[in-house]
Amino acid sequence: MVVGKSVTRIDAYDKVTGRAKYTDDLCDKGALIAKVLHSSIAHGRVKKIDTSEAEKIKGVVKVVTCFDIKEKHYFPTAGHPWSTDPHHQDVSDRLVLTDKVCFYGDDIAAVVAEDEVAAAQAIRALEKTVEYEEYPVVTDPIEAMKDGAPQIHEKYKNNILAHTEIRRGNYAEAIKEKDLVVVDKWYELPSVQHCHIENFICYAYKEKGRICIVSSTQIPHIVRRVVGQALGIAWGKVRIVKPYIGGGFGNKQDVLYEPLCAFLCEQVGGRLVKLDLSREETFTSTRVRHAMKIHIISHVRKDGSLAARKAELYSNQGGYASHGHSIVAKAMGSFPQLYPCDNVEADAYTVFTNRSVAGAMRGYGMPQMSFAMEAHAEDICKVLNLNSREYRRKYLMPKGYVDAFSKNEQYFDSFNQCLDKAMVKIDYEKKLKEYSNQTGDIRRGIGMSVFWYNTAVWPISLESSSCRMVLNQNGSVQVQMAETEIGQGADTVWAQMTAEVLGIPFEDVHVVSTQDTDVTPFGTGAYASRQTYVGGFAIRQTGLMMKERILKYAHELTRMPEFNLDIVDGNIVRTTDGRVLMSLGELATTALYSLENSQHITSESTYQIKSNAYSFGCCIAEVEVDIPLCRVQVKNIVNVHDCGTLINPALAEAQVHGGMSMGIGYALSERMVFDDKGRLLNGNLLDYKLSTFMDHPTLDADFVENPEPTSAFGTKALGEPPVCPVSGAIRNAILQCTGVAIDELPLAPQNVFNAFSKAGLLK
Repeated sequence: MVVGKSVTRIDAYDKVTGRAKYTDDLCDKGALIAKVLHSSIAHGRVKKIDTSEAEKIKGVVKVVTCFDIKEKHYFPTAGHPWSTDPHHQDVSDRLVLTDKVCFYGDDIAAVVAEDEVAAAQAIRALEKTVEYEEYPVVTDPIEAMKDGAPQIHEKYKNNILAHTEIRRGNYAEAIKEKDLVVVDKWYELPSVQHCHIENFICYAYKEKGRICIVSSTQIPHIVRRVVGQALGIAWGKVRIVKPYIGGGFGNKQDVLYEPLCAFLCEQVGGRLVKLDLSREETFTSTRVRHAMKIHIISHVRKDGSLAARKAELYSNQGGYASHGHSIVAKAMGSFPQLYPCDNVEADAYTVFTNRSVAGAMRGYGMPQMSFAMEAHAEDICKVLNLNSREYRRKYLMPKGYVDAFSKNEQYFDSFNQCLDKAMVKIDYEKKLKEYSNQTGDIRRGIGMSVFWYNTAVWPISLESSSCRMVLNQNGSVQVQMAETEIGQGADTVWAQMTAEVLGIPFEDVHVVSTQDTDVTPFGTGAYASRQTYVGGFAIRQTGLMMKERILKYAHELTRMPEFNLDIVDGNIVRTTDGRVLMSLGELATTALYSLENSQHITSESTYQIKSNAYSFGCCIAEVEVDIPLCRVQVKNIVNVHDCGTLINPALAEAQVHGGMSMGIGYALSERMVFDDKGRLLNGNLLDYKLSTFMDHPTLDADFVENPEPTSAFGTKALGEPPVCPVSGAIRNAILQCTGVAIDELPLAPQNVFNAFSKAGLLK
């Protein structure tokens, strides 16, 4: 048994020794260098760009502006599966270069030069010549929806990309019930950036009439399709290679600059062109987490039961559609599920503004909604003077709950199990009692937050996974997956699964970490916390096919019936008496070189997944609040997750630690600051306050292992869930010890000062 063990990552040694090759490591040093000219206004139209001075600079090979785009092929950028139904396709609103500027940092021109210096000089020369026709700017989604607001895209009235709603029961009648208490609150969540170590980078060249792009992406097969759409060429004329990737967190679940790099390659006759973004460009011109304003109204009986609930969610999309409405729609979808209520109204709006484009980021709308719902749950308890942990036990999604849309089912008492374990680990009851009724300037508080999360994307869109296995001469097995390793340890987990299904040693499984759309079987990539869940289906199916073919060949060599044969520890074993008949290596060598029956034993299959799975968990945080300084420090924190069966406990714990770290930054310090003209003011790692290990206490992770019945290996989502509950727990800990509810993130000194001042807590 290798599943369930903390085996060493298969890429560990290569990564720590520097042998692992990333995109920049693979690019030939003679590549031409591309740089992008970004707009210096947030809304308007480019009237003129004079390229003459830039073209005179030594080393400049090509200057291309938005006016050189003769055939306008609009394309989408979201890393979603393609649909043959036009009504389920992403919005095609991007061009490789545009003269209509929708946000500060939009792409209006590019240069290709022999080196970095010449390219940078050419960009500076171009900057001096740009003439704009400026339009009014709007940066707030609610303001953007008003009549008379600046119109960013003509097709979307009042800048509303999409609006969806949920209606259950009869809200209007339910609120007429006598003696209801109304809790009516707004919660505001900021834009933040992914801050992955490796900035976006790609390079492109032509080979045999086809364009090849090597890219730091989470979604190689999706990039292939989008580049074809952007260039107006057959998708089969595009090849995408994904090497090791230095993090993505959803930013690279968008097609970022691969189409532009491919276009520039075409412009210079197919020569090798590299486009490597700076950190500042990554902040401004790639993707960010959606800022949201969330309004929740709960009509509550004195015992805390919910008579009726209403929510309004306003999502700040920025200048282009990207992942569009799917993120806030997912956030809204959790509203009637986490605390089930018979009478619910909810409305979600995705609204264009003149800010940096928002896209996928770890949690996909749930960090925002989890904060709002768990802050609101605590607010209800405070208004009614209820015990917040008992309130959650009583009114959270119960065992046996089934969602009518996704058909997801709560098979276990996961919430209570997670809460029980977390409360013991942090000594919750003792500390809650100790931290009650404090009056000093320095106070300790403790708070909790829960969450649920879906696994994968069915039934909203296609969910499938493909796998290929090849038996090598020595009995080891080569494995290829379309799903991508982006640092989370997926390759290791797939090796463990493969070894388990085939009955071979873990060391004999070789997972190909590079995805190549010319070679790798089709799949959609890394997102939606889907990798282990959906990949498991393809691995089990393909592995069983592979095992059947091996045993069929073993039958010919041993004369034993296939039903009396098995593979155990890399040997062909007769099950009736446990005798080892031959090694798998001996069989593989014979199969390849036999003069009587030579076979290349392989297996390949696609599994379409038509199920989903709930993942659950909680976070409890202990904080210290310095009231005069308006400073909050996390002193102790624990996350407990029910993510099903753990394939590799050490990797699972690492996932939780990473998510907790991102959650602490989201809670306490991170925020992208824009001025009223739409310009980002802190788009660098000096001014953007990313938390580090110096800002963290010891991160404590634990698990409740309830095997998921729908899963091939009992697994369900873990990649994104750890970030979801952290900010709510920290906020609720502040409320517990100060009595002040802070409803805007981050919980940084400025916001804390505003809340404490309003509450009269500051002297």
